[in-house]
Amino acid sequence: MKTVHVNVSRGYDVRIGQGLLQDCGRAIRSVTDASAAFIISDENVFVPYGRTVMERLQGAGFLVDHYVFPHGEQSKNLRVWGDILEAMCAAQVTRSDVVVALGGGVPGDMAGFAAAAYQRGVDFVQLPTTLLAAVDSSVGGKTAVDLKGGKNLAGAFHQPLLVLCDTDTFRTLPDRELTSGFAEVIKYAVLEDGLFSALDPVPSGEALEDVIARCVSIKNDYVSADEFDRGCRALLNLGHTVGHAAEACSGYRLLHGEAVAMGLAAIARASAVRGICSAETADRIVALLQRYNLPTEIPFSVPELRREMLRDKKRSGSELNLIVPEAIGRCRTETVPVGDLDAWLRDGGVS
Repeated sequence: MKTVHVNVSRGYDVRIGQGLLQDCGRAIRSVTDASAAFIISDENVFVPYGRTVMERLQGAGFLVDHYVFPHGEQSKNLRVWGDILEAMCAAQVTRSDVVVALGGGVPGDMAGFAAAAYQRGVDFVQLPTTLLAAVDSSVGGKTAVDLKGGKNLAGAFHQPLLVLCDTDTFRTLPDRELTSGFAEVIKYAVLEDGLFSALDPVPSGEALEDVIARCVSIKNDYVSADEFDRGCRALLNLGHTVGHAAEACSGYRLLHGEAVAMGLAAIARASAVRGICSAETADRIVALLQRYNLPTEIPFSVPELRREMLRDKKRSGSELNLIVPEAIGRCRTETVPVGDLDAWLRDGGVS
């Protein structure tokens, strides 16, 4: 097992390894005196893992209740979030209890935001069951739901007490879901040169645990320096501004990682055209994405993407901040006038 300590206002451990769900009751009991635990999950995750988690929590002395919602980004909205809050109320969850987020990015975001808002704040624990959630969304305290106007537009910073990443859960992931998670891994590899070279061949087993721990350590560096995302933490949005736009254009039929891969490829190409990075750097990024069978071409038009990018929460008036690579291991923020977005997209290979 690997452990990374996240150094924020209330620090916590991220534990990575096999069989952690089997020991989740004892592990969660070690960080809270709560008498009750409320599990929030989606139907795809709760079926294979919900009973195990409930039994382990009960075995550790918790009274356990749960709420399960339909799988997918379409559930990440205010209506379902409100249903979760009502279910917590009906279960008589108190501020001294603990919420357990079981699943990938959507359950983690939904549960975290519900925990942040319910009675003005309840402790919560993350049990990520996807690679994407393990390396990124379960760590750092960002929680949110989508609005009609865009992705993650309503949310709160709410750090977990503990993150338990059981890599055994990856065995039941569809190939497409596992591949999607590697897009976030590659994002971290562009931010840190040393990781880039570690991704060939595709890691598995203990090597994958090492890669996950490396990604979490990189994220910790940014989060501990900028917990509330007002400075350097913005660099973690590499590939996401264009990626979120592609995700929205698809009606969320694209997986998050697939959209991030498209956005990362586009921003690398545009950076090379504009002399921000070399053509070789852009080619290496695109080649690594393709090595992992991730999409690198965007099937939407410039006007479609522009419309969605203008809804991005990183927009400030008539400008939008894009994260661009200067080299493998070095990225920066580029402030782009809204009127220049079309040219950036075309430089990124969008027609």
